[in-house]
Amino acid sequence: MTTSTVDTTQELAAFLRTRRERLDPDAFGLPSRRSRRTPGLRREEVAELAGVSVDYIVRLEQARGLRPSADVVEALAGALRLAPDERAYLFDLARQRPRNADKLATTAAPPLARLVADLSPLPAMLMNHRYDILAWNDEMARLLVDFDTLPPSQRNSMWLCLKHPEIREYYADRERVVREGIAHLRAAWAAHPDDQALTELIAEFTADEEIARLWAERDVKVNGRGRKVMRHPEAGMLELHYEVLTPLQDSDQRLVIYRVGS
Repeated sequence: MTTSTVDTTQELAAFLRTRRERLDPDAFGLPSRRSRRTPGLRREEVAELAGVSVDYIVRLEQARGLRPSADVVEALAGALRLAPDERAYLFDLARQRPRNADKLATTAAPPLARLVADLSPLPAMLMNHRYDILAWNDEMARLLVDFDTLPPSQRNSMWLCLKHPEIREYYADRERVVREGIAHLRAAWAAHPDDQALTELIAEFTADEEIARLWAERDVKVNGRGRKVMRHPEAGMLELHYEVLTPLQDSDQRLVIYRVGS
């Protein structure tokens, strides 16, 4: 699968269609007529719920160059009953969410690198928006891998999860971890449409048939906390709980902190 930088018009069209088709007419009090030829709501129904014309919905779904206003995006998000992460993704595709104009980080700021080290004995690492690992402490290296032994292109948490021959098998609930990782990548992809390095990373991942199938489902998710169960080769089964924090001054970076146990 070849993935170019984000064609937001095409992606907006596809995203709106998939979300419309996932809706259950019964949930809206609409008749589930047997005459429906396609799943989900009709364009006419979404148009009425959003307070826009049917022609407007048709042109959006046909990628005919429209750029909806923030008010229209909000109305569409409500009509389609989007989850918060999906709503943010829609705003990104419509170019209606403010962006950080600063240069994207490829190295850790010294204060953040020191903070990662100071968080010992808790495993911790710092990542940028494309999940490149910019800093880590010894505990995180023992939990996953000695990052110093990896080439820079592989010091990426998504690459480790999806491609590393050993780490990809650590996760007891691998399918859920992979699904969530791909949903996180899609959100980052829309928020940074001009990042060629991120686009190339996604193209590498989606060359795999399983990942390409999940990518095509257009799930969007950004977890701020969660739980993973890992089969660690030395420590055995580990229940890991993680928290993801965003530094106020470096809002495109993520500080990830793990703790073991309940």
